[in-house]
Amino acid sequence: MTGHLLPSPGPREPSLYTIKAVFILDNDGHRLLAKYYDDTFPSMKEQMAFEKNVFNKTNRTDSEIAFFGGMTIVYKSSIDLFLYVVGSSQENELMLMSVLTCLFESLNHVLRKNMEKRWLLENMDGAFLVLDEIVDGGVILESDPQQVIQKVNFRADDGGLTEQSVAQVLQSAKEQIKWSLLK
Repeated sequence: MTGHLLPSPGPREPSLYTIKAVFILDNDGHRLLAKYYDDTFPSMKEQMAFEKNVFNKTNRTDSEIAFFGGMTIVYKSSIDLFLYVVGSSQENELMLMSVLTCLFESLNHVLRKNMEKRWLLENMDGAFLVLDEIVDGGVILESDPQQVIQKVNFRADDGGLTEQSVAQVLQSAKEQIKWSLLK
């Protein structure tokens, strides 16, 4: 018997790369934030078409999970935002849901309980920080919102302008202008 052995269609090898994509759409299905972690949708055009199809399938339903295009998608909506986490069809829905819940609760904190498009757009840097703390390259790093919030706050304190330093810069500029006018 000289036959070729074909791999059995049994369980796949476990992998840390569980997340294919995370994206947030507005209530019209337009992209606000998106990160893709593999080459399932290599071009922006393919990504946007996928997002539009997912949105059309999910925006009028009350469920939290969808199977679409050979992928498992968990999602949640809040006012005018739709949050999506995408994994392979074999991915554990509870793992994907834990990422979605962590993303939602962390963003809710960062946006000071204003989970709306306007506030998300004004705090996009914080939203990307949150996402980067939860998923890196498709690997789930954290699913505890308190840990994410703590890390994001720490990173925000590390660098960049805080509200206090911006106020100080503005006050200093006002003083300089006032003194230059008085001369």
